[in-house]
Amino acid sequence: MFGRKKQASPPALPVAQTVPRGFQSSSAWLYGEVQSHAERALYASLRQSVPLIDAALGKIVRLIGSFRVVTEDSAAQAFADDLLENVRTNGGAAGLTAFVGGYLDDLLTYGEAIGEMLPDERLGGICALYNASLNDAAVAAGSSPLEPVVLADGKPVKNQSLMLVSLLNPESGSVRGRSLLAGLPFISSILLRVFASLKNNWERAGDIRFAVTYDPKDGVFGEESAQQIADEWKKAMRGDSVCDFVSLGDVKIKVIGAENQMPDCEVPVRVILEQIVAKLGIPPFLLGISWSSTERMSAQQADILTSELEYYRAAVEPVIRKIVRTHLRLCGMGSDFKIIWSDINLQDAVELSQARLNNARARQLERETGWEDEDETE
Repeated sequence: MFGRKKQASPPALPVAQTVPRGFQSSSAWLYGEVQSHAERALYASLRQSVPLIDAALGKIVRLIGSFRVVTEDSAAQAFADDLLENVRTNGGAAGLTAFVGGYLDDLLTYGEAIGEMLPDERLGGICALYNASLNDAAVAAGSSPLEPVVLADGKPVKNQSLMLVSLLNPESGSVRGRSLLAGLPFISSILLRVFASLKNNWERAGDIRFAVTYDPKDGVFGEESAQQIADEWKKAMRGDSVCDFVSLGDVKIKVIGAENQMPDCEVPVRVILEQIVAKLGIPPFLLGISWSSTERMSAQQADILTSELEYYRAAVEPVIRKIVRTHLRLCGMGSDFKIIWSDINLQDAVELSQARLNNARARQLERETGWEDEDETE
């Protein structure tokens, strides 16, 4: 179509000796295990039930930063820049960064992510990128676990070269990824149970209820007297008016449950949150948790977070390379390119902002003391 020679298909990968014989058959995808819908629903419910988990995953997606593509040819650079800025993605968004954000969000939540490149048959190149739902598509093993295959309606899709697949921490000998939230359902269930108990206790003890006991002095207790006391008490407890409670005899009023104490949940909740934060790898101060920490400890946590973000960048960079390479080839460009990420050294960013703050304070002091005017006259 573009006057180019048809490129030869890449050579098939050799079959590993430790792979079971079933993978070598033509219907090898039948032997692969597919992530269940119940497992994905569990991870999705964790994000909805525990705001800390949802905030941590959102922070990772945003902190991974942006990237740019640098090619060796100026003509290829124009096509690459157009892809980064104008390619259509889900929900009416545009830009390769928006697609990578949604792709990484699925990868972190479910351990697997599937995307699809939609080529432009009229102008060439890639016109849109689609984040496929894992409820509609699945990943299974092809001729070997080294070649994952995308399934739709239980069958391999026709054009596998346009599919994008990523697995997070895949299990050995399989094509199943492990979610970042793996191991948190049990811990989160304890946390939710504590919150549910706290809610019930506050509904019972927070909304104060009174016990009115009438002890007549003459020992005669009449139903009419009890009803009269009850009516007067209802009038006194009305919220729309102020009324005194007047009664005869020995009347005792106590708050129901006043002698009991609310169970302290601060310590168990903190222990559970520490487990969740340790699993997610996000420093507590980024999630709004004000635990005691020194400046040196915060710097070390920032360095650890930097290494975590570098790992996630390495997980999605092959997908970015495949998208850019396919787009350039469909546009008739075979130029080499590089993916350059923005700086994510949080410690340097903090030091730079602190230096800017110190300079601003120095300029303010110079204006207040008049040193700035003296320097200009000299």
